[in-house]
Amino acid sequence: MKFKKIVSAVLVSALAVSMMAGCGSKNGSSDSKSDVFKIGGIGPMTGDAAAYGEAVDNGAKLAVEEINKNGGINGKQVEFKTEDDQADAEKAVNAYNTLKDWGMQILMGTVTSGSCTAVASETDSDHMFQITPSGTAVESVQDYDNVFRLCFSDPEQGTKSAEYIAKNKLATKIAVIYNSSDVYSNGIYTNFAAEAKKEGLDVVAAEAFTADNKTDFSVQLKKAQSSGADLVFLPIYYQEASAILQQAAKLDYHPTFFGCDGLDGILGVEGFDKSLAEGTMLLTPYASDAQDEKTQTFTKAYEDKYGNTPIQFAADAYDAIYAIKAAVEEADVTPDMDYSEMCDKLMDAMTKIKIDGLTGVDGITWEKNGEPNKAPKGVKIENGAYVSMD
Repeated sequence: MKFKKIVSAVLVSALAVSMMAGCGSKNGSSDSKSDVFKIGGIGPMTGDAAAYGEAVDNGAKLAVEEINKNGGINGKQVEFKTEDDQADAEKAVNAYNTLKDWGMQILMGTVTSGSCTAVASETDSDHMFQITPSGTAVESVQDYDNVFRLCFSDPEQGTKSAEYIAKNKLATKIAVIYNSSDVYSNGIYTNFAAEAKKEGLDVVAAEAFTADNKTDFSVQLKKAQSSGADLVFLPIYYQEASAILQQAAKLDYHPTFFGCDGLDGILGVEGFDKSLAEGTMLLTPYASDAQDEKTQTFTKAYEDKYGNTPIQFAADAYDAIYAIKAAVEEADVTPDMDYSEMCDKLMDAMTKIKIDGLTGVDGITWEKNGEPNKAPKGVKIENGAYVSMD
């Protein structure tokens, strides 16, 4: 009887220890102390938006390889792992949980806005530091103290596009074709329209489409053409943009097309005639042909490793990893800390650092609300390649 009591007590004690360990793990601690920084990534590695996810994954891995080769962060090596979410919010949350099981301490992601907003709620609840390279929706960052962004937000892209078009006198009459059912597209359009009015730009047509009807753009293009628009602003993704350019050519309509970061990737659309994109402009903080040493070094390293020219999303991810490095060093964070403790320190450090990144050659800083401060650039497609206009 006495033996049974002793065994029972031991089992109860073991169960209590196990439960305590489980609770501690949920709150950010780890059963075993890590000697490496584990950074996770989430993005569409397959599906329609795979061009974005692959570019982000490639850019991040290139940065991690460089950092590890040069001694790591605070003398510690970095491990990076990406999980595929197919640009789906539910899959993104599943990917986040998979990365937590792996031991992720910091999240560099997600790539698309819908997924980013869904995962931001999770990282906020867990108190894990997150920086998105390309999640542009306002909601992805604004409600969460632990989430920062490397790219411009949707409204900011709209504002800066109107400013850029006005400053460089790119058009006299402007038409807009946008996706009214998409947060990204609608957000950019709303601020573009407001800023265009302030800048005295003449928006002669604003034509919407929805996710249920995004293959035939003849009605929108004919209205833009009949309005006399010499520039068509496309705050949309490259898949729809490639169809618009093809259909515009069939209508013998050849305005200047101008977009934002969503157009980056149009040159890689399978079966797309690149000559149709000749002269297309987009606002981006990165141009692969820029002559500064940092960009040239990155572009060559990327091309040598992956066999293609990096798009903006690759540069965003590269800079996001280096932003993490700078914040970790500023806060003197070590990998044996639990991710919640890391988060507190990194949130404070982000408002103190400045990095000379690929997407901000004059320096990138961050506000407490998670938004970056940096200057945009304009690029034009010439001879099937991006060329800086600045």
